[in-house]
Amino acid sequence: MPHTAPPAPMRQRIITAVLRIIGEDGVAAVTNRRIAKEAGVSLGSVTYHFETQHELLRESLLYFVREEARHFTELAEQCQTEGLAVEDAASLAGQVACGSALDSAQLAPFELYLHAGRDARLREAAAEAFGAYDLLAARILGALGVPDAQRLAATTVALVMGLQLRRLATGDPAEDLADDLIDALLLLVRGAADRSSTAASGEPAAQ
Repeated sequence: MPHTAPPAPMRQRIITAVLRIIGEDGVAAVTNRRIAKEAGVSLGSVTYHFETQHELLRESLLYFVREEARHFTELAEQCQTEGLAVEDAASLAGQVACGSALDSAQLAPFELYLHAGRDARLREAAAEAFGAYDLLAARILGALGVPDAQRLAATTVALVMGLQLRRLATGDPAEDLADDLIDALLLLVRGAADRSSTAASGEPAAQ
């Protein structure tokens, strides 16, 4: 008899359903009744695990980011252990950021970030999300020997997310945006290295 994977814990099933609903129809479509139907749980289970919609949205955002952080931590470790060149690491980052098929799950975090702009109660979770991305970006840049990696982390995150958002909005092929991302990352990394080299030599930076 073949082994089947055990069902996901109920709380995780609810969160996964919420992210799917948000990705398909936006935050306004999140109701307990629809969550219960999508997750295959009872209506009472939704309110048992999450007392308010605010708590549900916050935990859904943080769950998504933690999964992303785990994925990109593996990327950071790969950059460190394999001794990748900058060009190879940029190529790998481009494949990771733009290589998956477009689906509703990718839209959900952007919907939640926008919702945080309207709901101050979600901003702490959004700040934690971006903080996790910044930390990972700094780690990857540092593993590549990029000078001032921590200062450039937020810019790198903004670059990646901006290109991801463009892909979602336009439906452009993943290959095109991966190429754009690779070029942009190389420009950023090499610019930082040139600036550091110029500063170390005491020459005035180009204006």
